[in-house]
Amino acid sequence: WVRTESQPISIRNVLYYLVQCLAVPQTAGRTLEVGGSDIVTYQTLLQIMAEERGLGRRIIIPVPVLTPFLSSLWIHLVTPVSARMARPLAEGLRNRVVVQDDTAARLMPQQLLGVRESIRIALDAEARSDVESTWSAAGPVPGDPDWAGGDVFKDSRVTLIAATPERVFDVLMRLGGRQGWFHYNRLWRLRGLLDRLAGGPGWKRGRRDPARLSWGEAVGFWRVTELDRGRRLTLRAEMRVPGDAILDFELSPEESRDGTPSTLLTQTARFRPRGLAGLLYWYAVAPFHGPVFDGLLKGIRDASVAAAVAPPLPVGLDLRIGE
Repeated sequence: WVRTESQPISIRNVLYYLVQCLAVPQTAGRTLEVGGSDIVTYQTLLQIMAEERGLGRRIIIPVPVLTPFLSSLWIHLVTPVSARMARPLAEGLRNRVVVQDDTAARLMPQQLLGVRESIRIALDAEARSDVESTWSAAGPVPGDPDWAGGDVFKDSRVTLIAATPERVFDVLMRLGGRQGWFHYNRLWRLRGLLDRLAGGPGWKRGRRDPARLSWGEAVGFWRVTELDRGRRLTLRAEMRVPGDAILDFELSPEESRDGTPSTLLTQTARFRPRGLAGLLYWYAVAPFHGPVFDGLLKGIRDASVAAAVAPPLPVGLDLRIGE
C-alpha cells in the first residue's frame, strides 16, 4: 500500500471549498471530489513528513504479503493508535484516492497548496501555538475527539479533594518552588540534571514568587502555557525529549456526601512522540508514572486539605512542605 497514490489536500483548501459551497448554487445536491495540487504515493508522503519534522530519511521496505490485519497490528505496536482504529485505516490505504471529477475546482477555483507546503504551514502554526484547537486540549489530533485515536500518549489520574477549587489551586501555584513536587523530589532533580547534561534548561530556574505563577513563567523544566484560576493549570515541558510533553491539572467543583465543598482534580500527562526515539522514550519512562504521578496527586490532596482546615497564613509567609 505504500506505493498507492493519493491526492492530499490542505485543511485551509477544504475550508475554502466548504464556505464557497454556501455561495455557489451549482454545488447544491452534488457530490464533489476535492484534492490538492500534488499526487503522491504514501511512501513519498511519509518521506516528506519525516523531512519536514527533521527526522531524516526513513527506510521503507514494501512487503507484498502484509494484510491490512497484520498492518494494523504493526501500526498499533509502533504508534499509540489502537488496532481497532488502525485496521480500517490500513484497509483504506490500498485504494487509490485521486480526483476523477474536477467539478469542485472549476466551480470554486482557488490556489491549491502542495503536500510539502501544507505540512510546513501546519507545523509552523503549531510551533507558534497558533492553532485554534491544540493537540493538548482537543485530543490526539486537532479537531479529533479522544476516541478517534491518534499520535498522543496519555496518562490521566483523578482524585477527590475535600477543599474548594481555590484552595487546591493555591497549592498548584506552589509546585516546583520550595514546596517541590511532594514525592520523589530526588527523581525530579535527577531528571533535571540529566536534561542539563543533555543541553536542556535543567531543573534550577528560579520562581519570581514562591506562592504565585503567571502565564509564561518557568517552573523547573516546565513552562506555564495556560492559567485559569480555580479551573486549570497547564505546563509544557522544555526539557530535551524526543517529542512534546504537557502536564495538565483540571479542577471541577464537587460536593461531598456531607455537603461540604470539594474539588475533583484531574491530572493528565500527554506526550506526542517524535519518531521511534519518542516511542522508546515513552515506554522507558512509563513505569515511573505510577509512583511519581500518584505521589504528586496525593501530595496536592493532602496539602489542600491541610490548608482548608488551617488558619490563613500571614501575607508574605511561605509554606514549605517537606519531601
